[in-house]
Amino acid sequence: MRTRKAILPDAAKIHGLISSYSGDGTLLPRTLHEICENVRDFVVLENDDQIIGCGALHLYGTHLAEIRSITVAPGAQGQGGGSKLVNALMLEAKRHGVTCICLFTRSPQFFGKLGFRVAKREDLPDKIYKDCHVCPRFHCCDEVAMVRGEVPKFAILPEPANFLIKIQAGPQANYHPQGD
Repeated sequence: MRTRKAILPDAAKIHGLISSYSGDGTLLPRTLHEICENVRDFVVLENDDQIIGCGALHLYGTHLAEIRSITVAPGAQGQGGGSKLVNALMLEAKRHGVTCICLFTRSPQFFGKLGFRVAKREDLPDKIYKDCHVCPRFHCCDEVAMVRGEVPKFAILPEPANFLIKIQAGPQANYHPQGD
């Protein structure tokens, strides 16, 4: 079993793996288009030249990266593949100079064994802004936020759009409360 960086021809297999775990809510669903756009974030796990797992590293900045979409095919679980994927993604984060790695999971025991500790989700606004607000479980989330490294003291969120608002004067525009 070995890991390697994903390439575009791997996208359909990655999509299939993620889809097999998104129906029950274990993973957020990802479209094939979304995976193709972000294939450079993925690492795949191979055994006998067959892709049996995947995971991705989403970079928010040197202050934070997120491990996401960790998946190992059911028949290949329990053989250390998940740990291999996480370790490969942590090496990638280190290569980029990232100081904190986060993830949201329903398997905190697994990630705890890999050095992650429980964190408060409000300490990770980059992640909340990116994904959580579109998650069907946003208001009843049962995932545990976990981190490895120092929790960032700031976030890099997109700037709000500059909307042009036209205000029209209505009948109250000539209203004078002093009785002029």
